[in-house]
Order: sequence, then C-alpha cells, then structure tokens
Amino acid sequence: MPVKRLKEFLDNHHIKYVSTTHSTAYTAQEIASLAHIRGNEFAKTVIVKIDNATVMAVLPASYHVDLGLLKAAGSGKKIALASETEFRDRFPECETGAMPPFGQLYGMPVYVDERLTRDKEIAFNAGTHHELIQMSYEDFARLVQPKIANFSTVTEAAWRL
Repeated sequence: MPVKRLKEFLDNHHIKYVSTTHSTAYTAQEIASLAHIRGNEFAKTVIVKIDNATVMAVLPASYHVDLGLLKAAGSGKKIALASETEFRDRFPECETGAMPPFGQLYGMPVYVDERLTRDKEIAFNAGTHHELIQMSYEDFARLVQPKIANFSTVTEAAWRL
C-alpha cells in the first residue's frame, strides 16, 4: 500500500497534509484537472539517469524536463530518461508512474524545479493513479531536502540534450 507508507512517513514527522481521492487518471495534467489544481502547482515525478545514478526530477505538471539543463544541474556527463523496466522495481508498492517525490523512501536524490518553490503548497501522486497528497512546500522541502535547479520548459523541445 503506497499511500499507507507515505502517510505513515508524513505522520511520523508531524506533517499536515490533505489526501484526495479522484477518478483514475494517468497524466499529471489530467490529475491536476480532476483535482482542480493548476498544472503549474501539481508536481510530477520523472525518473532520470544522470551518469550511473537514478534520480527523481520533480517539476510542474504543465512543464517538460529539459535534459540538458538537468544534466548541468546534476554535474553529469550523460543523462537519459529511465525506462519503466529500469525503475519499476525501485517502487514495488507504487503503481508505475505514480511514485511520490520522496527520494529518501526509495534511496535516490531529488531535484526540484525552482518553479515549484514559488508556491506555498505542493500536490503530487501518492503512489496510485487515484490519490494525491497536498501539503506545504516548506514541509516538503524540509523533509526531502531536494536540490533546487531550473530544468524545465513549456516547449516540446525539452527532451533535447
């Protein structure tokens, strides 16, 4: 139960959050729409390989990862999106593509796009395609201690290196 593990983690750290159930949706933009959250306030998690390390890139749903910018932020030589087969086993209790952006629960560093730091709250998948968590960005940052960088763009050319 992915939601249970995440909620226990948040409860153990005395974090206030709201858990919302919605009809099943698979894209971050769909989820944001169903939950009546602006796309730039809903955080999606993209799994990326920088050199030999697997990392979480967390960015607004309405943006795309610019791999060149993320590679520079991670001081890497090589970067690529991780395939589902490369990361699925790292999140055994999560539905594929619905992992929450808490790298410490999965043994990986987290990069957060600086655009997400501008909002008071953050919302994200809670491990399923039908539940999300909303909490203060300040609490999220304190728990996750992400590396903040500018690595997203609204253009489709975001996948260029």
